[in-house]
Amino acid sequence: MSNFSRMHTNYTNSSSKSFNHELSNNQSSSQNLLYSIETGIHTSKHQPISLNSDPFHDVVSCIFSHKHNGETALVDSASGDSISYSELKLLVRSMASGLQKEFGVCKGDVVLILLPNSIYYPVVLLGVLYLGAVVTTMNPLSSFSEVKKQTLGGHVSLGFTVVDRVNDLELIGVRSIVVPDNVRVGSNEAQFGSFYKLIYGDHEFVPCRNIKQDDTAAILYSSGTTGSSKGVVLSHRNLICGVELFVRFEASQYEGPPEENVYLAVVPMFHIYGLTLFTLGILSLGTKIVVMKKFSDGDMVRAIDRYKVTHFPGVPPLLTALIKAGKGGDAKRLKSLKQVSCGAAPLSTRIIEEFMCCFPQVDFIQGYGMSESTAVGTRGFNTRDVHNYTSAGLLAPNMQAKVVDWVTGLHLPPGKTGELWLRGPAIMKEYLNNADATLSTIDNDGWLHTGDIVYFDQDGYLYIVDRVKEIIKYKGFQIAPADLEDVLVSHPAILDAAVTGVRDEEAGEIPVGFVVMRPGAKASESSIIDFVAKQVAPYKKLRRVMFTNMIPRSAAGKILRRQLKDQLYSRL
Repeated sequence: MSNFSRMHTNYTNSSSKSFNHELSNNQSSSQNLLYSIETGIHTSKHQPISLNSDPFHDVVSCIFSHKHNGETALVDSASGDSISYSELKLLVRSMASGLQKEFGVCKGDVVLILLPNSIYYPVVLLGVLYLGAVVTTMNPLSSFSEVKKQTLGGHVSLGFTVVDRVNDLELIGVRSIVVPDNVRVGSNEAQFGSFYKLIYGDHEFVPCRNIKQDDTAAILYSSGTTGSSKGVVLSHRNLICGVELFVRFEASQYEGPPEENVYLAVVPMFHIYGLTLFTLGILSLGTKIVVMKKFSDGDMVRAIDRYKVTHFPGVPPLLTALIKAGKGGDAKRLKSLKQVSCGAAPLSTRIIEEFMCCFPQVDFIQGYGMSESTAVGTRGFNTRDVHNYTSAGLLAPNMQAKVVDWVTGLHLPPGKTGELWLRGPAIMKEYLNNADATLSTIDNDGWLHTGDIVYFDQDGYLYIVDRVKEIIKYKGFQIAPADLEDVLVSHPAILDAAVTGVRDEEAGEIPVGFVVMRPGAKASESSIIDFVAKQVAPYKKLRRVMFTNMIPRSAAGKILRRQLKDQLYSRL
């Protein structure tokens, strides 16, 4: 562990002790219990949740320590094949034991999960974490160069992937285990032999030992507040906070046993949103999870109808698809739905109103979180109240916030707009091998500078206004402009380039490239789009290219993306 890691870990431990004291002082110093005029700190309306203080309490133990009456854990939406809760723990132990015995995986080793959603995904992830090893996840559609960058940068020693990506990992020098994408594939097929041996093999049980809450558990890649993608280092403590302060807390706010609910898992499990929900938190509740490998409108409606889905966590494009299905007459078939939630990207008021019109019986909530906060931030409740239905909800328990003027650095009261800062036990450890980026994102007092422009109302509800940070959110996925700019300037005909996001009704935002051509060089818009598409994941590809004579920059050389957007809108 680096010196910075030790410093940050020590701060996290000491700050958790002072949190309750500061919370008490803040509440007693202001007439508004949610906001302190003296410190500028917003505190959660909800009572703090007592978290396990045992330093050796890991996230897998956390999940399986919760008692419930759940029977079916995971169901494949296409085939109906399932894993019961009684089987799940045995499969996780077998996976962990097999990884140690057959592949020599031990505490601290980094294991890549390059897979689509599957009922096997949580088994793999929990098995790795059970050993004290570290998971790093990726979109299975990532380009070869993206996979290479992440595996080499994270010192990946082993990867779980699909048949089509095995050669890529071999070229990088990473051993791979092939996971069947069809759960009904027979265990006698040679290419899946290693995987089936892991989950069904007769391995000597490996007890879970010496895993500390502060040990690294996961490395997820995020664009952060600015610049290129960075590895978000999350500890077991962080993941436990995701389970307790996000998933289990939200479930506690609604009546009825969680075992009676059915969740539809369309949001990808490699994303912090899906990972926290479907591979961790919901499994501690005993709730059934119906897993979709990939999304289609028709399959979504059929899955909700067939499995009587009650809860559908999504992102704006999924909500749009649900509205489309409702308008097409499928609302009559979707009577089992009780709650639809949305996060990961902004949602327009028009879409919310359309949803509420199509599904008047369904509770709709929004939430806010980041990879850097382990998806913990805010969550909405009772959002059919006209007063707050467009908000991102209230601060999660144990979390604090500030709204700060991004020019003066002064804290702002409710109703005033500024940059959101977050602090609490869910905040990441650091950015992997990037002390400068960490120090610019988490200050000396432990505040995570989110880069999002927000305001709180007088009742403590958060409203997202804009973003200081440059990342583009396309259908809930994060796209770092710097990553696409690196690809663009590698084109032999391009002298300079910049990328920015523009609003799109369906996708939220789309990436648009601005390019300055080399003297005498020529290239069409379609050829440049194709050039980039071959080197990035499909969701990252450019949707438009604009030719310009100059990329506007500040005196410090920073790209002035607002000017690019103004330039684009003036041409429309």
